[in-house]
Amino acid sequence: MTSSQVLTYTIGFTESSAEGFFKRLRAAGVRRLLDVRLNNTSQLSGFAKSKDLKFFLSEIASIDYVHMPLLAPTEDILTEYKKNKGDWRVYREKFLALMARRSIETSIAPGDLDASCLLCSEHLPHNCHRSLVCEYLNDKWDSALNVRHL
Repeated sequence: MTSSQVLTYTIGFTESSAEGFFKRLRAAGVRRLLDVRLNNTSQLSGFAKSKDLKFFLSEIASIDYVHMPLLAPTEDILTEYKKNKGDWRVYREKFLALMARRSIETSIAPGDLDASCLLCSEHLPHNCHRSLVCEYLNDKWDSALNVRHL
């Protein structure tokens, strides 16, 4: 990591116990969890519903919680990929174009992501929009983020 880079994490909650999830965040030294899900009241995992998650993060690990739908795909992009079993390359292209239209790089700064962790539901970062967010921002910010997937 160069001195100009900020350490940023990503995490998914599926296929994870609450214990494992919170231990990974705490061990990494995460200070703020940025929920980049469009729908943050999902029933996929009880501990990951927004109200509960905010409470658990604060109580268990002193981590702040922020919902950032600006960094989430739209419902139509999500539905086409998830429910209609769309092509990853098409999803990637549409989501990158959406972030460009939203100019997300002007709404947040690299320092806003220092010791922060982007959360979505996908277990692995591959074929997941949280990785695309980091990729897009690194492209715009000259690789300012040192991204680690928890």
